[in-house]
Amino acid sequence: MGMSSIAQGDMRVHRRRHARRRHGLMTEINVTPMVDVMLVLLIIFMVAAPLLTVGVPIDLPETKAKPFEGDKEPITISVDTSGRVFLQDTEIAVEEVVAKLTAIAASGYEERIFVRGDRTVAYGTIMKVMGTVSAAGYKRIGLVTDIEQDQ
Repeated sequence: MGMSSIAQGDMRVHRRRHARRRHGLMTEINVTPMVDVMLVLLIIFMVAAPLLTVGVPIDLPETKAKPFEGDKEPITISVDTSGRVFLQDTEIAVEEVVAKLTAIAASGYEERIFVRGDRTVAYGTIMKVMGTVSAAGYKRIGLVTDIEQDQ
């Protein structure tokens, strides 16, 4: 009559095995999702990088001086438009500047100090900050400016 049901079952199994061998397992890695993730991360870092600069918004005066080349990031004291003083990103009273600088210098930080002052701040306010720092024994004090743009 024909094949028995056992023989037909064996043929089905044989066909499945044969089909697997013909197509085989996929041994290639699909990198498309990884590339998508990397592009998204690249865009995120490109947008976030400019935001990682010093946090106190100051309108620096412009000069034709060349930029300072240094290995380490210096300690930065900033004076904003209203005359508030910041050590790095933290607001601080002028009277506390020396104590904080001494504590930072004791931890092995380089003793080079940059003073950033907004162009609208009174000259006396910036000189008061620099005088306080200088009186504490710090001699490597620099003023930060923007590079002057030719018009």
